[in-house]
Amino acid sequence: MNHLVAPSLLSADFLNLEREIEMVNRSQADWFHLDVMDGVFVPNISFGFPVIEKIAKKAAKPLDVHLMITDPDRFIERFRKTGADVISVHYEACNHLHRTLHAIRSLGAKAGVVLNPHTSVELLKDIICDVDLVLIMSVNPGFGGQKFIEQSIPKIERLKSLITASGSGALIEVDGGVDLQNAPRLIAAGVDVLVAGNTIFSSADPENTIQRLKAV
Repeated sequence: MNHLVAPSLLSADFLNLEREIEMVNRSQADWFHLDVMDGVFVPNISFGFPVIEKIAKKAAKPLDVHLMITDPDRFIERFRKTGADVISVHYEACNHLHRTLHAIRSLGAKAGVVLNPHTSVELLKDIICDVDLVLIMSVNPGFGGQKFIEQSIPKIERLKSLITASGSGALIEVDGGVDLQNAPRLIAAGVDVLVAGNTIFSSADPENTIQRLKAV
C-alpha cells in the first residue's frame, strides 16, 4: 500500500483549531493523530475527552489516538465512544498487553502498541499477530519539536523483519522528528504511516507540506 500521513494536532494552532482541522480535511492527509498525555506517564499534559469530542465532529478522516497515559485500560471504551478509530497504548504502560489489545479490537477499533526509544522490538514477537499497528517513537514522548533519533531507522528495519517473518499484517507508524529529509529513509526502512507535527503546522504552506510527505 502507499504510505499514510497523519498530521499531529498537538502542533496545531489551538486558537484556530477548527481552521486547522478543515485544512487537514482538505489535504491529502489520511488520519488525524491525537496525542493524549496525562502528566504522569510523560511529563506533559495535552487534551482530553471534551476536545477530542469536538475534533471528532469536524474531522472527516479517522482519528488515530496515541495514549501516553498510565493504566490506559480504564479509558479505552470511552476513547472509542469519543470517536477514536485507532487506539494505541504503550508497551511500557500495560501490565497485560495482550488483554488490552483484544479489548480495543472488541470495541471495533484498530489496536496499536507503542514502543519508546529504549524499548526493543523483539519484545513484541509473542503478540505481533495481535496488533494492527506498531508505533515507533523516534523521540522521547511528551513534547513536540524534538530531534529525530537516528537509531530509529535500524529499529524500524528489525520490526519490519519481525512482521514479515510472523505473517502479521501490522502497520508500522513512526512519530517524532519526522520531516521531508528523513521521510524517504523511513519509508525505505518499512514505515507505513508518517506522523508529523511541527513539520506540517509550522510550515508556510501546511497543505503543500502534507502533499510533499505523501509524494515521498
